[in-house]
Amino acid sequence: MLESLIYPQAVAVLGASRNPGKVGHAFVANLLKSGFQGTIVPVNPEAKEVLGVRCYRSLEEYGGKIDLSIVVVPPKFVKDSIQSSINAGAQVVTVITAGFKEVGAAGAAAEEELVELCKANGVRLMGPNCLGILNTHHRMNATFAPSVPPAGKISVISQSGALCVAILDWAAKQKLGMGKVISIGNKADLNEADFLQALAEDKETAVIASYLESIKDGNKFLRIAEEAAAIKPVVILKVGITQAGAKAASSHTGSLAGADIAYGAAFKRAGVIRAENFEALFDYAQAFAAQPLPNGNRVAVITNAGGPGIMAADAAETLGLKMVTPSDMTKAKLRPFLPDSASVGNPVDVIGDAPPDRYLNSLKVLQEDEDIDAIVVVVTPQNMTEPLALAEQLAATHNQKKPLLTTFMGGEAVEAAKDTLMAAGIPNYPSPDRAMDALRAMCDYAAWRRRPARIVTRFPVNRRRVDRVLQVYHRSKQAQIGEVEAKEILRAYDFNILDGHLAHNAEEAVEIAERIGYPVVLKISSPDIIHKSDFGGVRINLANAEQVRDAFDLMMLRIQRRAPNAHLRGGFVEKMGTRGREVILGMTRDPQFGPMLMFGLGGIFVEVMKDVTFHLAPITADEAMQMLKGTRSYALLKGARGQAPVDLDAIAGALQRISQLATDYPEIKELDINPFIVGPVGTEAYVADARMTLEQGSAGENGEAH
Repeated sequence: MLESLIYPQAVAVLGASRNPGKVGHAFVANLLKSGFQGTIVPVNPEAKEVLGVRCYRSLEEYGGKIDLSIVVVPPKFVKDSIQSSINAGAQVVTVITAGFKEVGAAGAAAEEELVELCKANGVRLMGPNCLGILNTHHRMNATFAPSVPPAGKISVISQSGALCVAILDWAAKQKLGMGKVISIGNKADLNEADFLQALAEDKETAVIASYLESIKDGNKFLRIAEEAAAIKPVVILKVGITQAGAKAASSHTGSLAGADIAYGAAFKRAGVIRAENFEALFDYAQAFAAQPLPNGNRVAVITNAGGPGIMAADAAETLGLKMVTPSDMTKAKLRPFLPDSASVGNPVDVIGDAPPDRYLNSLKVLQEDEDIDAIVVVVTPQNMTEPLALAEQLAATHNQKKPLLTTFMGGEAVEAAKDTLMAAGIPNYPSPDRAMDALRAMCDYAAWRRRPARIVTRFPVNRRRVDRVLQVYHRSKQAQIGEVEAKEILRAYDFNILDGHLAHNAEEAVEIAERIGYPVVLKISSPDIIHKSDFGGVRINLANAEQVRDAFDLMMLRIQRRAPNAHLRGGFVEKMGTRGREVILGMTRDPQFGPMLMFGLGGIFVEVMKDVTFHLAPITADEAMQMLKGTRSYALLKGARGQAPVDLDAIAGALQRISQLATDYPEIKELDINPFIVGPVGTEAYVADARMTLEQGSAGENGEAH
C-alpha cells in the first residue's frame, strides 16, 4: 500500500493556492518543477487554476481516482478533506497541517479521530505536522522544501520536518545524491517502522539514514530493523537521550540503564549503525552508499604529510581499527617508485612533493595486499600535489574490491577535487578522524552481517519452584523480593547458591551456623532494606557460636535504631564462600524493548567508573561473551598483571540463565546479582547476594528505608 505514497500516479493537493507565499502553492510548484510525470490534482474552491494546472473546487468535481492525497488545509477542515480523499480512492493521506497532538490534549483527540477515520476505511495516514515526501527516482517532490538534491542511493526518514528541509538544502549544495526523503511528523499512523520496511524493500535505496526522536513500538521496530539491516545498512541519529523524567531505580542495573542505553542495546541487536551527530549520520551513509563493505578491520593509510598521517593512525587505533604493517612483499613493491625518504610502513608516506602517480602506484600495490581490508588516502595541497588530477585518477584506479575513503584537507585548492570524488562515488572527509570513524562504522556493520546464526540456549529449569515463590508475593502485593526468596528463584535456574537459612532469633542463628558449618555470613532480611550494607546489615567470617549470637543481637538493635519503620524478618545465615572476583549481573525491563541484561565488575568499577555493558534478552552464548569483552576492565578477568584468569564461561552462562528467567517471567521488573563470585576455571562460581523487583506493588509500600 505504501507504493501509493512513494510511487503514486495521481496526487491531489487539497489546499492548493495561487499565492506564492502559501504552503499549498509550494506543493504544486515543487511537483511541477521536479518533473512529476503523473497527474496533479489541485483542489481549491476559490481557484480555477494554479501555475497553469486546472484547479478543482473539490475532489468530487474532479471525479477521477487518486493514489495520494496531500492535505494542507486549516485544522478544522482536515477531517472532511480526508473523507473526500478516501471517497476519491486515495490509499494514503499525507496531512501537512500542524495543530494536532503537538499542541495539547484537544489536538491529540482531533488527531485520533483522523486515525480512526483512516483505519475504518483501510487507508494509511502520514503525519500530521510533516513536510511530505521526496522521491527523486520518481521525479516527485511532494514537499514544500525549496531545494532538491540529485538522485542517489541514500534514503532518509526524519521525525523533524525542519531537519528535512535542512538535509535537502545541505545535500543539494554538497551534490550528495538522495533517493527518498520522508518526513513522518506526529506519526499518528505510519511510523518509522513502516517506512523502514518500505525502504528495505525499495530497490533504488542502498542505505537508510534516519533522524528519530522516539520510537513508537519497540518490539515492532526491533524486528523490522533487524530484517532491514540484513538487506542494507541502516544508520540512525537518535536524539532525546537524556534521562529526564526517568524513574529513580532502586537497583544498580535500573539506575545505570537509562532510556538511551536501551536504544543503544536495541540498535546493537538489530544491526543498526548509530550516529552520534548530524555529521556522522551522512559521513556513514556516504561510505555505505558508495563503497564495498570491508572483509575485516585492517586499514592502510597513504599520505603526503606526516602530521595528518599520524592523526589518521591515532584515530584508527582509538576506534579499534588495526593499522597493519605491510608485508615484506608489499614493501618491496612500494620501494621502486618511492623516494628514499618515503616510508613504506603504515602510513605509507609518499612525502610532500608527491605527484599523483606516487599515490596511484601505492594504491595499486595496497589494493592487492590480502592483509589489508580498507585504504584511506590523506592529501594536503602542496605544490606538486595536483588535487584535481589525483582525484580523477584515484577514481579510475580504485578496483572496488575494498573500501577507499579519502581526506583531501584544505579549502579552495581541493574544492574541484572533492566534487570529482563525490561524482565518482569516493567519500571524502575534511579530517582523517572523520574518515576513520566512517570506516569503523562500515567494519561494525560488516562484522554484524558476518555474525553466526543466533541460537539461544534453553536450560532445563524448575519453574514450579519459581511459581510458588512468586505466588506468595502476588498475594501479598509486595514488589521487593529479598535475598532469601531471590536466591530460591535463582536456585531453580541452576545457579550455585550456598547453603543458608533464615533465623528469627540468635539461638536459631547459632543452630543454623552449627548445621551448615563455620565460617558463616549473617545478613539482615527485610523487605524495606534493599542495600543491606548501608544499614550495617552484613557481618562476614563469623567463626563460632558466640560470634554469631553477638552479631545477631547487635545487628537487630542497630537496625531498629537506624530504620525504625522497617519490617525485620530476621537474619539470613549463610555458609561463607571462597574468595574470587566480584562481578555484578543484572536485568532491568525497558518499557520499549523489554528485558535488558547488564554485566560489570563489582565495587569501584560499577559505583564510580560505571564500567558496564548492556544487551537485550534473549541472548546467545556469543552475545554473552561479547558483553564481557565490552567492558574496559575485561583485561582483569582475563588475568592482567600476572593474576589468574577467571572462568569467563561461568559468567557468560549465568547471563544466559538470567536472560531465560527474564524472558520466562515478564513480571520480574529488575534483578541484581551483586556480587556474583567467580574464580579460576575449575572452581564453582556462586551467588553471594541477590534481589528482585516485581511490576506489581508500589515503592512507597515496599521501597528502601531512608
